[in-house]
Formats: sequence, C-alpha cells, structure tokens
Amino acid sequence: MTTGESVLGEADLSLIHALQMAPRASWTQLSAVLGTTPDTLARRWEHLTAGGYAWSSLLAARHGTDEMLYAWVELECAAGTSEATATEVSGDPYTLGVHQVTGDADLVLLVVCPDLYALDAYLAGHVRRLPGVLRCRAQVVTRMHNRPYRSRIEQLTPGQVQLLTELTGGDRRPGTRARTFPNLTELDHRLVAELAGDARRSAAELARQCGTSESTVRRRLDVLSAGGALHHHCLPAPRFSGRPMWAMVTTDVPPLEVPATVAALARLRQTRLVTSVTGPHNLAVAMWLRTVDELHEVTAAFVRAAPALRIAGTALALRTHKIGAQVLGPDGRKTHHIRPDAPQ
Repeated sequence: MTTGESVLGEADLSLIHALQMAPRASWTQLSAVLGTTPDTLARRWEHLTAGGYAWSSLLAARHGTDEMLYAWVELECAAGTSEATATEVSGDPYTLGVHQVTGDADLVLLVVCPDLYALDAYLAGHVRRLPGVLRCRAQVVTRMHNRPYRSRIEQLTPGQVQLLTELTGGDRRPGTRARTFPNLTELDHRLVAELAGDARRSAAELARQCGTSESTVRRRLDVLSAGGALHHHCLPAPRFSGRPMWAMVTTDVPPLEVPATVAALARLRQTRLVTSVTGPHNLAVAMWLRTVDELHEVTAAFVRAAPALRIAGTALALRTHKIGAQVLGPDGRKTHHIRPDAPQ
C-alpha cells in the first residue's frame, strides 16, 4: 500500500483533529461532537493505531523549568550506509525527526536535548562515531516559532470546535499571561515515558504502571499541561494523510524582518515548523507537501508572502524514518515508538 486515500477517510481525519484539540477527552465527549457512538470511535481509533496509520503521543517540552534545546543536524554518509545510519539514530530518544533527503546531506535530523552540553555529548559521543557518518553539521534552534510536528488538519467545523472546547473545559494552555513552569519530578518523567507511545492511556493504567494513585496521575498531568511542559503529537502517518512529502527550506531574512516573515510563513497551510537557527542561514522551515511539484509552488508563495526573504536551499525527503517518538517502516506506517530518556 503506497497511498492512504482508502485508509484515512473524512471520519478518521475528524477524529484525529478532535484528538489534537483534546488529547485525553473521553469517547463520550468526542461522540457528542462527532455524531458517532463512543464504542465506534474507540474501535476506529484502535484500528488506526494498531495499523500504524495514526498515533497520539505526549513528550516533554521542558527539562526542569528550562525549555528543551532543539537542533537541526545534517549527516553526510558513506555510500550505501544511509539506511543503516537512519535506523540507528531513529532508535535514539534524542531524535524527534529522521529524514533521508535529497541535496548535500543524506540525512536531516531534528534533535532535542536538555542543553548544549547534552547536545555536544550526543553528537560527539555517538552520532559522529557511527561507522557510516562522514560529516555532521548542527544548527542550533535559537527560537521555535511553533510547536514541532503540530498538524493542521482543520477537519472539524467551527461549531464542532466550539462544542468540543465547551465539553472539555476549553484550551487550558496559558496564552500571553505569565506561566508558572513546573519542575518535572521523577514521577513526571515516568508518566511521559509511558505516554510517549499512547497519550490516551488511562489514569488507572498509568497509576498501576508507576506505582501511584489515579488522582496523583491526573493532578500531575493537569499541572504539566497547564505549565506548558508537554508537547502533544496526534498525527496521521504522513503517507496516508494526503501530505506525504516532507521538505525543508532554508532562508535568509534580515533580522528586523524576521517577526513579520515568521507570521506570514506560519499562515501557509503547508508550513509545519518555523525555526530561527544558527549558521549561514537564519531561518529553517519544515513542511509537508502533497506532491513534489508543490515545493516549487510553496517557495514562490514564501517570497510573495515575505518579500524580504531569500531562498537559500531546499531538501525533499526520500523517506521519513521517524516523527516525534514514532518510528516508521518502509511502507510509511508506525512500527513502534522510542521511550524518552530517564531524567538526567
């Protein structure tokens, strides 16, 4: 199976959109929005997740009270070793993206670490020592302008969005008001490790797994979510989503024009992740496209939306091996997930 039109229908995309908005909403709450029985929704989600066509995952966005450090890492590999190298780094908890690409590099990784020291230890102590790696170049993300791999399915109607918001108590993530960032405890790290593969595991199951009470589990998850300590990834497997092709565009933007440029790029439907980076070019944008031809269209749209922007380079993924904690097989479906590291 190489395309997903027959796998993910309108009802599936509506369910995924609802779970993006309310990751742990009950099937009863979701049924009131989607017009389907709770049992039907539960069975459909089980089919999608068991088949590797979709997933819901929670990952830590913070280390203690500090934001995690992200970096784009380009690897040049010896002939015939790209596949093995991609498989190796996909098994690392530090990689949130592994893409086999066209262009000067063979692989592009999105790496997350607690700090610069951990990034250096990971690259110098592991990645650069892999047998197939000839060159490793890292660009540290100085600002993440939106959440990594946050999809924009936008399948629900405005009325459904409003109803789901009302049923689940609204979006509890703080906006512009001051946040009280929680300090992640050992229990928090254990909860995140359990939820990396399935963000919908019940409080009762998590309590048994972590040796605590259900009320404690619910309280800690509420605290972490309200404090911006978690990233939620609810996604369809890209090959079956209608936008199967990952691409990266690097650009040069005058520093004073960056805020307006970022705002303009973020409004484009194809854009998934906009990052300010170190290195020869100051903005790196990741996106999911419908076709190869769309890369030309979207770069032209970039320039129209932000005239100060200059395209410096493009790369298109031949294959995506990992998204977030999820490892994808050659057919594009999720095969398994990688548990996050234990607290450091």
